Amino acid sequence: MKVKIFANRIHKHAGLLIVCIFFAGCHLQRTASGPTIKLTRVPQAALSDPNKLDIIQGKVEGARQGQQIVLYVKTGAWWIQPLSDAPFTKLQPDGSWINSTHLGSEYAALLVDPTYRPSTTLTALPNPGDAVVAVATVKGADSPPSPTLRFSGYEWRIRNAPSSRGDTMNLYDPSNAWTDDKGALHLRIAKQDDKLTCAEVALTHSFGYGTYSFVVRDTSQLEPSVVFSMFTWDYAGHDQNNREMDIEISRWGDPASKNAQYVVQPFYVAANVARFTVPAGVVTYSWKWEPGRLSCKTIKGLISDRDAKVVSEHVFTSGVPSPGVESVRMALFSYGKAPSLLQNGAEVVIEKFEYVP
Repeated sequence: MKVKIFANRIHKHAGLLIVCIFFAGCHLQRTASGPTIKLTRVPQAALSDPNKLDIIQGKVEGARQGQQIVLYVKTGAWWIQPLSDAPFTKLQPDGSWINSTHLGSEYAALLVDPTYRPSTTLTALPNPGDAVVAVATVKGADSPPSPTLRFSGYEWRIRNAPSSRGDTMNLYDPSNAWTDDKGALHLRIAKQDDKLTCAEVALTHSFGYGTYSFVVRDTSQLEPSVVFSMFTWDYAGHDQNNREMDIEISRWGDPASKNAQYVVQPFYVAANVARFTVPAGVVTYSWKWEPGRLSCKTIKGLISDRDAKVVSEHVFTSGVPSPGVESVRMALFSYGKAPSLLQNGAEVVIEKFEYVP
């Protein structure tokens, strides 16, 4: 099982950054005319759950080509984030960056040259000089930067920022994700002020290899432009297509198409996609993730039902990622390239999520 005590796991975790200009208690070090690091999302200050993950992000002004970010979190000493074997956070062309981090009392972001070789742990952060171009530190926030909910015994972070998933810039509203009095999770696409807002939730822990299952109520009548996705994502996994594996319920804008598919990214490789048709009624989706192998299965009804019928099965043995700090996510959004765009909103109900090591 991938969830372990932090002392054993932290040595595997590398890099998220931190920067500070708009936050009280934030400290920035830099050369007189050098680049600046600004933090735009600060995780909560917390030490109670050493396996919990959150998103950290920011922006660098004045960076040169080839420079990257190295992230640390303070839990007594400074520990590199999120993975020691992938210690660098990539800068986007506009200078922005994003990654995952474990939680601690303080966070730090270092802008470094390509020659810099980061240490897994530090008693003190380096000062700018040589391969370290700029250093920024900030205390953790008083509260989480995103709202959360409890579902199937786990904590899930609710998306409150736009996303280009779906080949369009979809907006997300936390009010579109909630649990009812029976514990089922509802995800909704709603129309607000002539704009559609979508829903996404993400586990705050990373599990790695094992079996993941989702019990979902009827999705057979979703409009062709609606996408319901159950997937993994890792900001630190650029070399493995962000460790993304998907079960997607959608016709992708084509009413005549099959309404579901299994995917190991990248999707444009034909062998990485297996399409199938989901019937009406409650359906259980699952994948078993093993080294070099991903076994996907869809069952009408519950796995425990005597009359449960297998709808579809597929095994991927090529391009399957290895574990990192990926998190399981569920998203309901609109596909922007559909000939007929969504007009009336949509809702999907997930009765249960389960992980078995």
